[in-house]
Amino acid sequence: MSSISDAETGTVTTKVPARLDRLPWSRWHWMIVIGLGTVWILDGLEVTVVGNIASRLSEEGSGLPITDAQVTGMAAALYVAGACSGALFFGWLTDRYGRKKLFLVTLAVYLAATALTAVSFSVWWFFLFRFLTGFGIGGEYAAINSAIDELIPSKYRGRVDLIINGSYWLGAMGGALLSVVALDTDIFAINVGWRLTFALGVVLGLVILLVRRHVPESPRWMFIHGRSEKAEQLVGDVEREIEQEKGERLPEPETAITIHQRRSVGFVEIARTLFRAYPKRATLGFALFIGQAFLYNAITFGFGSILVRFFDVSSGSTGYFFAVIAFGNFLGPLLLGRLFDTVGRRPMIAGTYILSGLLLFGTAWLFGAGVLNATTMTLCWCVVLFFASAGASSAYLTVSEIFPMETRAMAIAFFYAIGTAAGGISGPLLFAELTESGVVADAVLAFCVGAGLMVAAGLVAVFFAVAAERKSLEDIATPLSVAAAKDDDGPGAPAA
Repeated sequence: MSSISDAETGTVTTKVPARLDRLPWSRWHWMIVIGLGTVWILDGLEVTVVGNIASRLSEEGSGLPITDAQVTGMAAALYVAGACSGALFFGWLTDRYGRKKLFLVTLAVYLAATALTAVSFSVWWFFLFRFLTGFGIGGEYAAINSAIDELIPSKYRGRVDLIINGSYWLGAMGGALLSVVALDTDIFAINVGWRLTFALGVVLGLVILLVRRHVPESPRWMFIHGRSEKAEQLVGDVEREIEQEKGERLPEPETAITIHQRRSVGFVEIARTLFRAYPKRATLGFALFIGQAFLYNAITFGFGSILVRFFDVSSGSTGYFFAVIAFGNFLGPLLLGRLFDTVGRRPMIAGTYILSGLLLFGTAWLFGAGVLNATTMTLCWCVVLFFASAGASSAYLTVSEIFPMETRAMAIAFFYAIGTAAGGISGPLLFAELTESGVVADAVLAFCVGAGLMVAAGLVAVFFAVAAERKSLEDIATPLSVAAAKDDDGPGAPAA
């Protein structure tokens, strides 16, 4: 990664951002979406498979002397801890060395760790490689979200980002159905099926790696880091390709930006930018990530245990129920994503957070009253998560677009790590105990904790969300290479 030192820095004026933002949707953009966005399917597959095979892993003869609580508690917490650590580590490298190098490296880490998880022979081995799998996935979040937002035109950025992040649930749905097959001892031996589910993740990752090799570096990152000529050449090639595809000339870009190029940004400057220049936006990022992390942990980590303990659903059938929930989760960003670009960020972020929290409160009340069965409980969860999924996906969109270009990957990593650590490490440990106790009141408490934090995050969005819809990233937050942010909203940014 030493090539950063080879770049020549100076002052350049470029129209690269405006040229990228005025592009019509094309085959080139589909290549970006497929090459980068499909990794969320892997994450969904990973998390869901582990949750659904927990009961089988804990059975005698599985090949691992592990308990149900260790799988859904300790292993899940280690996976999230790895994701938080990987996000911070690879996020810093992504801002320093570029998006492309890191989204190839992080996928390679994921592939190696998942393959080694499949051959686990002891509990400590399983724990170690769950951590390392999360380490790779966490790095993906920082590298991929920053690349996507910098390559997708501003007109489509909101819906594309939401749908890509929501594709996690396609993986979850596949993982749920896959676990049904893997847990069927008439098909696979008890110590074989769960290993094959992890092996499938490796196969899918290799396919994604083949596509991802063709995804280019972000031209926005290139011109700031002393590679303006290569950035201009790359965008020119894309423009010619799209003009040939559409059969018409592209309109002239309207605005230019003058950049004082730099090789890297230090941690002190990043921290000063996030907390001194943009305190309201930093508060918003924290609230959105913590709220969605707790809501999802309240439901997903205890999902199988609740169905088995309270509704007498067999452990081998929980995957069918989860597939329904996963489908509802994917429909949320798919159907609501466009509204984040048209109705606007603030009303949609606040609305999806508050509504999903209120619906979960209602579900908790119905569950506590004993009026739900396995089917109606699943339908209630499905409705809650239809809105929550769009809101949760918007958290990643928000922190990737409301801070300056030079800090983008690190900002994503930081808020993901802090929010997910609060909800994703403490969440599994807390909710595993509550949902596995067999006491209705404990499960109701888990739901209410998640619902309350989701509503609180929505209220923060009412006041602090940024009207970033259909705006260039450089207009939302002026790059540090142009001028340092001087106030809470940043120069050139809309009022928060």
